[in-house]
Amino acid sequence: MDYKKEIENLVSLIIKEGASDLHMSEGRPPIIRVSGSLIPLMKHPPFSRIDMKGFADVLLSGDNKRLLEKDKDVDFSYNMPTTRFRGNVYFRQGVLSIALRIIPKAIKTLAELNLPPILETFTRKPQGFFLVVGPIGQGKTTTLASLIEIINQTRTEHILTIEDPIEYQFESKKSIIDQREVRIDTPDFSNALIAMFREDIDVCMVGEMRDPITMATAVTAAETGHLVFSTLHTNNASQTLNRIIDSFPAGEQDQIRVQLSVSLTGIFSQRLVSRISGGLVPAYELLIANNAVSNLIRERRVHEIDTVIETSSQEGMIDMNRSLAELVRAGEITVETAYINSLNPKVLEKMI
Repeated sequence: MDYKKEIENLVSLIIKEGASDLHMSEGRPPIIRVSGSLIPLMKHPPFSRIDMKGFADVLLSGDNKRLLEKDKDVDFSYNMPTTRFRGNVYFRQGVLSIALRIIPKAIKTLAELNLPPILETFTRKPQGFFLVVGPIGQGKTTTLASLIEIINQTRTEHILTIEDPIEYQFESKKSIIDQREVRIDTPDFSNALIAMFREDIDVCMVGEMRDPITMATAVTAAETGHLVFSTLHTNNASQTLNRIIDSFPAGEQDQIRVQLSVSLTGIFSQRLVSRISGGLVPAYELLIANNAVSNLIRERRVHEIDTVIETSSQEGMIDMNRSLAELVRAGEITVETAYINSLNPKVLEKMI
């Protein structure tokens, strides 16, 4: 079998079907994810062990093959003439499996993503720390790419992205954009963040904050004149702040609270929910870090932030339940879908 050609054929198929992901594993036919649901391609024969090794040989560089042998899983990105995808090769019960996610070549605008226009205001900040959060697979990277592209088109800045792996590829426009991939261009996120202080960087996008060193360095960068964007796998603003603070030893938590209270500009939480007409539509929460929010962070009252969001729509803040309720009223999603995706269904009940 020509494994490179077979991958191209499968990727072309999932693009045609509007799928986001492709799963390949020994003993199974290919499985695609469409609008959040997994669909096996039953007309395709199951992959053999030889097939999976052939696919891995095509997709992985020599360094990544060695990492796979050592760590038993490895992240990677892969370019094709018509598209690009990120992937992970891993072992399950001793056999190879591959998960691929399509990354569109074109970077969509906020309007095309059905995201609120107020997000653009965070791209105009001279400095600060802005987070896009949510569970895995909810479009965080796509939202960040849209925000970075706004800066790229409107400001003359030196932009750095640190990713594992690089997903969206940017073309420098008004800005200079340097993209660094973990393990290829830098050992890890924290090393690349520390190095940025010597690289005349104005804006930095950190693909993921995985450890306290990365978090601390990102917050410090925001304090010292940089505009920093990043992501966390958290559900809402208050959980995000607690996750960051709790990542540090008890003796360092007051310090990070003070730093966050000064540097944070906002937290945008999003999730993609099933649309009645098919496909997915975003529901979201937006925290804007005003003086009241800064005081709550500093005074260890993060638990009160949910109430601030609910009562501050006039300042541009957006409550997740209100976002879900508006989607229900617009006929975009069902009431059941809204309840499934609400973190506080009792409050949602009063809005629908």
